[in-house]
Amino acid sequence: MSAPGPSTAPGPSVPGLRERKKQRTRDALVRVALELFTTQGYERTTVDEIVEAVEVSQRTFFRYFSSKEEVAFAVQRMVEEEFVRALAARPPEEGPFDAMRNAVLASWDGVGDAIDEVVPVELYLRTFFMIESTPALLAAHLRRSSEMEETIARLVALREGLDVDADPRPRIAVAAFSGVMRVTGQMWGKGPDRTLKGIRELTEWYLDHLGPALSLHWREPPARDRGRTESGA
Repeated sequence: MSAPGPSTAPGPSVPGLRERKKQRTRDALVRVALELFTTQGYERTTVDEIVEAVEVSQRTFFRYFSSKEEVAFAVQRMVEEEFVRALAARPPEEGPFDAMRNAVLASWDGVGDAIDEVVPVELYLRTFFMIESTPALLAAHLRRSSEMEETIARLVALREGLDVDADPRPRIAVAAFSGVMRVTGQMWGKGPDRTLKGIRELTEWYLDHLGPALSLHWREPPARDRGRTESGA
């Protein structure tokens, strides 16, 4: 019997040339679409303009996206999926709120590079404001947020070994968490630091106030914030 040869166990899957080409085409469609949406307006931009700029056919566009709306949220969906993965990976000993808090902060720490592989981070940030100021996209954003809350609530329930339809706590916790995230996004948009670092820091600060806001008297700010308040920060 001959000696065994080198191991032939398959290594990590590497995308083939065809897959890499498809990904480049998809990324190009996203970049061009978001640039057009943010410069001339979502409603005024047509699919014809997008495909002409990328030099592909409409058929190619609809192979990747079902509509303009889907491509408008392409990067946002990637960010949301990163958060869901981060939440699923949190240690089981973390409580629901700590797991969501740590997951979203970890996502902001690492998502910048992932975004930059598809579009410049600056373009992603402009897209955020474009969605907020476009009625049709804002309505879609609220619908998608509701669907995401349900996904997260079911994941939290799974982590805790609960029936999400019998125990109200997962949906209540996620609703409170999501409310803080919405307020954070709104305040970040009005503030001077419109960077990923800025929204990450603001997210952490607002989440740190969720517990005290629900359980403490408000006559005085928490001790650690008094200096911030008195200094006018």
